[in-house]
Amino acid sequence: MNTFTVHLQDVAQTLRVGDVVSFVGQDAGGEFAVWARHERMMTSLSYGLARYRTADERWHYLVMPGGLLYFLDNELFIATRRFFLDDDAERIVGSLERQLRSEEQELRVLKQNLEHFEQELLRRMWHMELERRGSK
Repeated sequence: MNTFTVHLQDVAQTLRVGDVVSFVGQDAGGEFAVWARHERMMTSLSYGLARYRTADERWHYLVMPGGLLYFLDNELFIATRRFFLDDDAERIVGSLERQLRSEEQELRVLKQNLEHFEQELLRRMWHMELERRGSK
């Protein structure tokens, strides 16, 4: 059986997986598969779920917020901001949903903080303008 190596890298971790038979991912053109001895390729992965099968016939699921895929010399490299890996598709989808909810909450808080900052900045600028006019 022909296999290849997958290298996964995000900001916190690097993982090398050998004996991979196939990789299935998605880019702007849709779903695609990579097999051993695939020709050189590079693509931008879409946000979501990908998977790969190892020589022991097991599927492994990978969730990531997009990334860059590069295949060269029978090695597949994936660079992403963050990835989650699990052998259970339902469990990893649940992890993805929890992560998305958490990130949405963080964005809401960030937006609120930014709005408060803008309001305070405008208030200070207004007071400075009033002081400047009053000193004339």
